[in-house]
Amino acid sequence: MSHVEEIEKAVKNLPDSELRRFREWFDAFDAQKWDAQIEADASSGKLNALADAAIADQKNGHTKPL
Repeated sequence: MSHVEEIEKAVKNLPDSELRRFREWFDAFDAQKWDAQIEADASSGKLNALADAAIADQKNGHTKPL
């Protein structure tokens, strides 16, 4: 059995209160990992082309007010 399968089995067997705690922990954990990846991509310049395109769209009037 793989680690993922073991985790899936354990999660399926959690009582509701523990599942709620796990969900809250995992949401925070996942958000932190996502933020770290975005930060790394931004620092490395991976997002520059996307930012440049968005700025150009704004300058050219191709956007809508929120």
